[in-house]
Amino acid sequence: MRRLSRVLFLPVLIVLACTTAARAGSITMLLDPYFRIQDALVDDRIDTIKADAALVGKSAAGLGDDGKGIVAAAAELEKAGSIGDARLAFGKLSDAVIAYSEQTKANPGDDVVAMYCPMVKKSWLQKGEKVRNPYYGKAMPGCGEKKKIS
Repeated sequence: MRRLSRVLFLPVLIVLACTTAARAGSITMLLDPYFRIQDALVDDRIDTIKADAALVGKSAAGLGDDGKGIVAAAAELEKAGSIGDARLAFGKLSDAVIAYSEQTKANPGDDVVAMYCPMVKKSWLQKGEKVRNPYYGKAMPGCGEKKKIS
């Protein structure tokens, strides 16, 4: 009986490991355009945001039900017509990406940190420790602090 339960347990472990790896890979795919959006907002630009938001949404669609919040937020960002609207929509996208990462335990990468802006009370993900605030851009690029993702 013990041998039978071991034989049945192994495929379950393999499926769980593959699911976790797929989630980590999926979030990595959407983070590349997400970081380009963050960089554009830090530089007070919106010229590339629509295309990158579409890529985020496309990648998030592959996450199934867990990715629906990201898809909706990316669609809203695609429609942003001003830097202010883009920053508001980026806040929603960041909330959705961070929530997905926390809920699924998908690791966004060892060099990815969560930051928090106390002025707008919003978080975002970025590469590296140096604060690059997308909500204030060139006006206050260093405003923010590192935040722990649970």
